[in-house]
Amino acid sequence: MTTPAATLRPKLAEATLSLLWERIRRQGDMPGFTKAINAILASMRGEDEREFSMTQTVLSDPVLTQKVLRLANSGMYSAFGQRINTVSKAVLVLGTEAIGHLALGLKLIEELAKSTPDTEIAHVEMEKAVLAGMVAQQVAASAVSRDPEEAVVCSILHSLGRMMITFYMPERWTRMRESAGVGREDAAAEAHLGLSLEAVGRATAEHWGLPRNLIAGMRRVEPAERGEDFGHDDWLAALGTMSTQAAEALWHDDDIGAARVAELAESFAPMLGVEAASLLSAIDKARETAAADLSIAPLAKPLEKREQLVAATRARKAGNKILMSGVADMRDAGLAATPGQMMSMALETMHKGLSFTRSFAFLRNRREGRYAARLGLGEGSKALLPNLVFDDAYEPDVFHASLGSDRVIFIENAHDIKFAAKLPGWWKGTLGEATCFVVIPLCANGQPAGFIYGEWDASFPSVTLSQTEFSLMNDLRGLVVRTVERRHQLEAVATRV
Repeated sequence: MTTPAATLRPKLAEATLSLLWERIRRQGDMPGFTKAINAILASMRGEDEREFSMTQTVLSDPVLTQKVLRLANSGMYSAFGQRINTVSKAVLVLGTEAIGHLALGLKLIEELAKSTPDTEIAHVEMEKAVLAGMVAQQVAASAVSRDPEEAVVCSILHSLGRMMITFYMPERWTRMRESAGVGREDAAAEAHLGLSLEAVGRATAEHWGLPRNLIAGMRRVEPAERGEDFGHDDWLAALGTMSTQAAEALWHDDDIGAARVAELAESFAPMLGVEAASLLSAIDKARETAAADLSIAPLAKPLEKREQLVAATRARKAGNKILMSGVADMRDAGLAATPGQMMSMALETMHKGLSFTRSFAFLRNRREGRYAARLGLGEGSKALLPNLVFDDAYEPDVFHASLGSDRVIFIENAHDIKFAAKLPGWWKGTLGEATCFVVIPLCANGQPAGFIYGEWDASFPSVTLSQTEFSLMNDLRGLVVRTVERRHQLEAVATRV
């Protein structure tokens, strides 16, 4: 006999997924992810232009470019110490599938991180998924997997349902916890969502159009001996299950978790075709990586440091909102603003949004043949303005390189001895205390018109810029440049008249 609850669950499931898609659309982050994965999947599925397409896809993303080159030069892939310096060569060495899976994993984490509300619950679920991916990568490497990056993505996706509900439907997650208890949310999922968290994850992956093999591996399996019909999808599912449970056990970094990890290694070893001792070794390597790379996991940082990193993460999100608001304000200003006003707005927005210690707007004076700082923000910046002047004749330094290529350049370690020759004398004499800086060129009609410079001092021990921040900087400089080009057009018309 069908119970009323069983009858209502399909309707509840449909309503849950409809609400989930609506909330994703409303936040506006996932459409960017969909566009990105479509390009990645197209590159993976292409035929004649496959390598070229993947190279273009990678080069369009500075963060992905860095990770691909790092992977290609890792011990897992590099042969006889050969150094790989181009993405084109990396595609040949790694193959489009490995790079595609790396890109999918990176984009998934990047977009979910952007969408994360300021709650620790959501951060915890994301970091557990990343930790599961780290475990999978180490195990896949020890098992000489054809594509370790595929294993990473599949293991991250095992937690996709949990991430989606904590990110986009936190009120349902709270009710599930109240109903079943912390750590037992899966048991209450069907009653509150109409479907399991695993089903939510699979539905999301299908909604995004992820590859069939990854979706097929998004299922929990119980450890057992490998049967005759045990295939690659089954191996991915087993690895994802083990990695996700190992991440849960590792999370609290205690004796109970260590015992659980040993139990998992013993029970999953026959199914994965890896010795239990090798599994434990791989999981331990993942734990070491997590201790350095994760931010709020208890195994990663002591409490005080963890709280500082959570605060820094929230400040980063607040900064991105400032950048987005600045882009909107400048678009609203439109035709009414002068180039100088637009540059001032861009400088102020970047200074606040990226937490620069000091920042300056430089303009090019063609008659005098030089660049000079016209506006500065930050302590002591006004006093430095008269000294921030240099010739526009080309010199082999980082500033002319940025202006000549019309690309944003980020210098992560300005005190690197190897980099000293690329820093001009005027910078060393005035701004040399900066530990890292960024140069945002402003090129109108193919010619440099100026640039925005922002720096961080030693109070920022480590600075990284995400793809989101690079994109927002490019949006801001594009708005300034369009205003400059419009002014040039008006001046040309007036001259002809």
